[in-house]
Amino acid sequence: MRIFGREPVYILAFIAIVLKLSSAYGLEVTNEQQGAIMAVLSLVVAAVNALVLRNGAAGAAIVNLAQGALALFLAFGLHMAAEQQALWMMAVEGAVALVLHREVTAPVSVLPVEQRSSVKPAPPQAV
Repeated sequence: MRIFGREPVYILAFIAIVLKLSSAYGLEVTNEQQGAIMAVLSLVVAAVNALVLRNGAAGAAIVNLAQGALALFLAFGLHMAAEQQALWMMAVEGAVALVLHREVTAPVSVLPVEQRSSVKPAPPQAV
C-alpha cells in the first residue's frame, strides 16, 4: 500500500523527524506525547492497511486504533478513571462487533455432520 506514492513507513519516519525538530525549536511536546502521537499514527496506518487489504483484521485494527487514541488523549492530560477507560473500550469493541459481525466468518471448513439434521423427520402418515 502506498500513501502519496510513498510507503507508510517513510511517511511515519518523516513525521517523527518533524515532531522532534519542532519540539527542539519550541513546540511544547514531551517525549511521552511524541511517542503517543507516533503510536496512533502507526495504528492509523495499520487500520487502513487492514481495511484496504481485506485480510480479516479490520476489527482488531480498529480496536487497537481506539486504544491508541485513548492513550494519546491521556498523554495530553485527559483525566479518566480506569473504569471509564474500560467502559469506552467496551463501547468501541461492541460497536465493531455489531458492524463487522455479519461480515466475518470462521476460517474452518463445514463438517458433514453440520450439513444434515441428526433428528430424522417422521414419515408422512395416511389419513
